[in-house]
Amino acid sequence: MDIRINPAREEWPELCRRPADVNPVVRERVEAIVARVRKDGDDALRALAAEIDGYVPERFEISREEIDEASAAVPQAVKDAIAAAAANIRAFHKAQMPKEVEVETAPGVRCIQRPVPIRSVGLYIPGGTAPLFSTVLMLAIPAQIAGCREVVLCTPAGKDGRVAPAVLCAAAYCGVQRIFRIGGAQAIAAMAYGTGSVPKVDKIFGPGNQYVTTAKQLLGGSAVAIDIPAGPSEVMVIVDDSSDPAFAAADLLSQAEHGRDSQVMLVSTSEAKALEVAAEVDCQVEALGRADLAKGALAKSHAVVLDSTDAVVAFADAYAPEHLIVATKSPWAIADRVTAAGSVFVGAYTPESAGDYASGTNHTLPTSGWARSHSGVNIDSYMRKMTLQEISRDGLRSLAPTIVTMAEAEGLQAHAAAASIRIKR
Repeated sequence: MDIRINPAREEWPELCRRPADVNPVVRERVEAIVARVRKDGDDALRALAAEIDGYVPERFEISREEIDEASAAVPQAVKDAIAAAAANIRAFHKAQMPKEVEVETAPGVRCIQRPVPIRSVGLYIPGGTAPLFSTVLMLAIPAQIAGCREVVLCTPAGKDGRVAPAVLCAAAYCGVQRIFRIGGAQAIAAMAYGTGSVPKVDKIFGPGNQYVTTAKQLLGGSAVAIDIPAGPSEVMVIVDDSSDPAFAAADLLSQAEHGRDSQVMLVSTSEAKALEVAAEVDCQVEALGRADLAKGALAKSHAVVLDSTDAVVAFADAYAPEHLIVATKSPWAIADRVTAAGSVFVGAYTPESAGDYASGTNHTLPTSGWARSHSGVNIDSYMRKMTLQEISRDGLRSLAPTIVTMAEAEGLQAHAAAASIRIKR
């Protein structure tokens, strides 16, 4: 890892820059895919499956029999882990359920804010070398708790047309109604526009590769809502003289192994400790099955040594990491001051992987600095807040002068008349 000692503030923006930018070639391909799916629906999905995946399934939707067969093939230990993790995720997210707010803002003027579930949501679950069945739990359980009426899941299949059994098992456990073997940008477009097979949804959730991420960015806000801006995984680990270098190295590698476009950051108040952690990273990475991917990420990562806690907090907020691990002697002294992070892991015995799988918090988090303005996925992500109001005759009589004065000052006579005509009657 590249080690920087007390970099000047003007160097921080460069240190905080993420390695992955939007590839214009990828964007052009995604635009073409989206246009084809919008125009030709299922026919486009079949053609794209043949071109990209090398096979065309008889049907995109996975049958109940296939789901049952796949679930039966999942080892009982994995099923038990799914159940245990799901219980914690459910407990934490159930506690987040918003309550209806009702206020009488003035005599006879009643205002209500009512939480309403999004009717239809689409979940994207990556496949490939690491099919993330844990993401099924993170996305489907909150949807279920919020009360979304329709939950659709898309995930890529292998060359044999099969989806990872653990993904199907987790989806069935969470009560997902419809599952489709479709991946990539075409899956996002299918859920955004709807096709003959895939229903149109109101909001799309889930991580993915640069094609999926680009499709979400293109379609979000125009054809469909999306959860959060998200790109490659990232983690920042903060250590001091008291920290265990083996723990810190393992945490850094847990994100580096996601892929070459991931980024990991080590921040330390001790140069000696930073060197220890870097050496431990070099040792541990050799034992990983995904060592090549991890090394690619490490090549674009940094270790930063700063001389004060104030500087550490400021640098963490400047970077705004997806995951922030504070493994110092007094971790809450830092954790309580940081304001820009997707999820914070406090203390030596709180690995980032706990949040990825089983502690109960959600692992779908903002990356690329978006933690400064976006939350991770939570119950509110699956709901919208609708306002209602009711005004009595006496209430309007009291409120009308304010309405009329403001409307006339804005030159909107009909607005003023809508209140005054009722008072005159």
